[in-house]
This record gives sequence, C-alpha cells and structure tokens, in this order.
Amino acid sequence: MTTPPTVLLLHGLARTSASLRKLESALQAAGHPTWNGGYPSTQADLPALAADVIARVRTEVGPGPVAAVTHSMGGILVRHIGARLPWTRIVMLAPPNGGSGVARSVKDWWLYRWIYGPAGQTVADGEAWPPPPAPCGVIAGTRGPSLDNPPSWLIQGLRLIPPGAESDGTVTVDETRGTPHVDFATVDAGHTRIMNHPETQRLVLRFLATGSFKEEAA
Repeated sequence: MTTPPTVLLLHGLARTSASLRKLESALQAAGHPTWNGGYPSTQADLPALAADVIARVRTEVGPGPVAAVTHSMGGILVRHIGARLPWTRIVMLAPPNGGSGVARSVKDWWLYRWIYGPAGQTVADGEAWPPPPAPCGVIAGTRGPSLDNPPSWLIQGLRLIPPGAESDGTVTVDETRGTPHVDFATVDAGHTRIMNHPETQRLVLRFLATGSFKEEAA
C-alpha cells in the first residue's frame, strides 16, 4: 500500500502549532501522517519564514510528497514556499489570499508592528504573491464577530471590515478567494477556531482524499 503524503499543518500569524492539534488528531485518525512543527510567525517576513519551513520539512519529513492544511497566514506561507516542496493538495482555512484589509488599515500602528512583526506587514498586500503550488481548496468562515475571536469585536468597532461584507470576523470571504483554487466552501465559524469546526474537518478530509469538497467527487 502506498503511504499517503505527509500533511503539513501551518498555523496563522501569532499562533502556534497547538492551535491545529485537534485538526491534526482528526487527520491522523483518518490515516494521514502529519507534521505540525510550527514556525516563528512574528519574527521574520514571509520569504524568510518559507525558507525556514522548507529546511525543517526536508530534514524532519524527508523528500516524499507532502500536502498542506493551513490556517490564515499559513496559506500565504505555502504560496511563498512554492514548488520547492513536492506538494500534492492544499487546503487553506480562512486565508487572506487577496491581502488582509485589516492589516492594511493598522500596519503602521506601533502596537500592531510590535505584536505581529515583519510578517504582519507583508500580509497586508497580496498583489505580488505567487499562486498556490498545487491544487488548492479554500474554506472561508462566515460567522462574523464571535466570542471565540475577541479581536473581531475591535475590528468591528473600528469598522476595519466594510459594512455588510461577509467575514469570519477577521478576513472577508472575498479576501479568501484571491488566488486560483479548484474548489471553495464556507463554514459557519469564526476566524480563530475554524479549524475545530466538525464541518471544516469533514471538508478537509474529503479534499485531501478526492481533490474536491463535493460528495460526488471520485
């Protein structure tokens, strides 16, 4: 039996590998080998973070094929890694693929710069980012401000997301679409915990298995 690709789990900006452990458990239960090594998301810009992940995966996983499930900026990191790893399929959860409008609004604030570092600056503008290096499915959240995403209330109060725009409280649905993808889905979840939603996990497993979120895919 052929061993399935190792699924790399790449967390978002200012998060840690712990944020993806519940999803990692679901992947492992379904038979997927995983790598959830984390990366220092606030300490460097996206190209430098990409180089760090590439080196570690080559050492810790080896030369075999890899897939990815990413959260937020983790999806943009995959785009910067590009074809330097042998990707098969990629699922992005709540990625700011069109650049983050919230980040564009606050990137010059000293507190934002201090907390989120160089990557917090580069995530603001997606104009020159490379496309995904493998077939990609995107899952967006639609819950808006929620109790499990405290910054979403500040974002709403400051009107950093346009009124009426569908969002997960941090990233708009339109922003998630800003790169080529083979399938797209939405889940009633907020940005912070979209990876733990049962529907998200079901869709992730289906895309990794079939290349589509649709039940009829073969």
